[in-house]
Amino acid sequence: MRKNIMLLGLLSSLLSSALFSVNVLAATPQELLKQYEAQAKQENPSFAGFSADRGGVFFKTEHTHSTGQQVSCATCHTTDPRKQGKSRANKVIEPMAIIANPQRFTDTAKVEKWFSRNCKDVLERSCTAQEKGDYIQYLISLK
Repeated sequence: MRKNIMLLGLLSSLLSSALFSVNVLAATPQELLKQYEAQAKQENPSFAGFSADRGGVFFKTEHTHSTGQQVSCATCHTTDPRKQGKSRANKVIEPMAIIANPQRFTDTAKVEKWFSRNCKDVLERSCTAQEKGDYIQYLISLK
């Protein structure tokens, strides 16, 4: 009986790992957008699609941080996401635009990690799925 429970636990862990690993790498930013679309529809039943225009506004809009500083995505990523940016620690941030950095938005775990950190840094809250999708749509649209 104990062996069966242990075996069942192991199989459950393996299945969970396999299902998670399928979702870790999104082969393209478009596949990642499909994931955010499903989430956005759950968050807002009237969701009507992502907008590059809204994403551009989101990227550039300054927010007053609780420290009193004005911050936006462009604070670190520059106003031209086709160029390298710099973190507050002066580390180089590779371009965000897909045209300049085709590896952007191909690893779901990385994307979620950075959205989590940066949304909390800039907005002092988590980003919605629509905000994430609009942001990515904007960065895809840049030529």
